[in-house]
Amino acid sequence: MKVTVWNESRENSVYPGGMNECIKSFLLREGIEEVRCATLEEEEDGLPDSLLADTDVLIWWGHCHHDRVSEETVNRVIKHVNCGMGIIFLHSAHDSKPFKRLMGTSCTLKWREAAERERLWVASPS
Repeated sequence: MKVTVWNESRENSVYPGGMNECIKSFLLREGIEEVRCATLEEEEDGLPDSLLADTDVLIWWGHCHHDRVSEETVNRVIKHVNCGMGIIFLHSAHDSKPFKRLMGTSCTLKWREAAERERLWVASPS
């Protein structure tokens, strides 16, 4: 299996070598034989068509630079997902352009922090 780990940038202060390398080392220890890393700072946002064509699973870690990803990159990612490439979105990638486009919604989150009880009902257990 060929995995590409994509991240917005290198977080060297927390992850020496970058978060991608941390995820890559975990995957290699778990038996994934081919893991490559890419970042937004590279040409074509780190995801040229040639790399995506040679990727079985793309891991997308996003946090706060979603707007910097070009529409061309989003189109390439969507094209490869629609052709069978797997994709895993991590952290705040729910707000990324590819995730929103694939889900077909704004993917906006809302919450409140209050010391209240929460009630949940299951209306149709199956």
